[in-house]
Amino acid sequence: AVRTREPLTPGFVSLLEPFIDTIVICTMTALVIIITGMYVDTGGMSGVELTSKAFASAFPWFRYVLTLAVILFAYSTMISWSYYGSKAWTYLFGETRQADVTYKAIFCAFIVLGSSMNLSSVVDFSDAMIFAMALLNIAGLYVLAPKVKQALQSYLARLERGEIAGKK
Repeated sequence: AVRTREPLTPGFVSLLEPFIDTIVICTMTALVIIITGMYVDTGGMSGVELTSKAFASAFPWFRYVLTLAVILFAYSTMISWSYYGSKAWTYLFGETRQADVTYKAIFCAFIVLGSSMNLSSVVDFSDAMIFAMALLNIAGLYVLAPKVKQALQSYLARLERGEIAGKK
C-alpha cells in the first residue's frame, strides 16, 4: 500500500519488523522468564500467563501493561490480517463491491467463530492457513528470485552512484 519509485525500499523497511519482534522482544521476554526463575516451576502456565507472572515478580503493576499490549497486539493483528486477506481476495475475485463485502462478511464470521472456540483450535487453524499461504509464497520466491536479485543489484548500484536520494 506504499507509493514509491523504488519498490525495494519498503522491503528493506519490512525486514526490520521481524528483527525487532523476534530478536529483541522475544529475547527480552525469554531472558525475564529465565532470570526470574519462572521457567523452573511453571505450574502449567505458558504464553502470556507465564510472561505476566515473570514480569510481575519484579513489577507488580506490569500485568496491566501486558494486558494492554496483548489487546493492542490482537487488534492490530486482526486489522493487518484482514487487510492482507482483502488484498488477496480482491486479486483473485476482482475489486468489486460484491467481492469486498463477501470477504468482510466471511472475515467477520470467522472472528465470531474463533471467539467461541478454544484458543488451541484457533491457533492451529491460523497456523494451517499461514502454512498454506507460505507454500505458495515460497514457490513464488523461487520463481521471482532472479528478478529480485537483478532489481536489488540495480538499486544498490544506483544508490552507490548517488542517483537515488538518501546517500551522500
